[in-house]
Amino acid sequence: MTFNKKYLPEYVYGGIDGAVTTLAVIAGASGASLSSGIIIILGFANLIADGFSMAVSNYLSTKSNSELNKRKCDEEKAPIKTGFATFISFILIGFIPLLSFVLAIFFPILNETKFTISIVLTGIAFLIVGGAKGIIVKKPVIKSSFETLLIGGAAAGLAFLIGYVLRGFAG
Repeated sequence: MTFNKKYLPEYVYGGIDGAVTTLAVIAGASGASLSSGIIIILGFANLIADGFSMAVSNYLSTKSNSELNKRKCDEEKAPIKTGFATFISFILIGFIPLLSFVLAIFFPILNETKFTISIVLTGIAFLIVGGAKGIIVKKPVIKSSFETLLIGGAAAGLAFLIGYVLRGFAG
């Protein structure tokens, strides 16, 4: 499937959620002082399971809406394409928070800063995807970018705090 502007909302939706949930998993696990190996496992499990869940949900929602409204085929989005767009975006953008952890396996010099690098890279992703969201909904791009950064950052901060508070349960 090539990039189709018609599916831009699905790309933005999947990308934002992929980055938010993956960073939240990483932040929570980091707050709990879990090992990098565990963080990578949890991160990839989140990418695949949550990405698939979102894609299937988007597919079923689009399909239900099409059946309910009985629109002409050429006027609506194809349910399979909405699900696929959501999944691909979730995986691609959602991998950004994990990138530094994976790279640290091959470049040990990154071990000390991998969480910080993850936060910075994800922050940049939030700004870019938030800007795209602003364009789609015809809102100020800067405002939309920083709104997405703030929401994503808040989710990660809460996850880190929960991980930190509950770190004693990690064994």
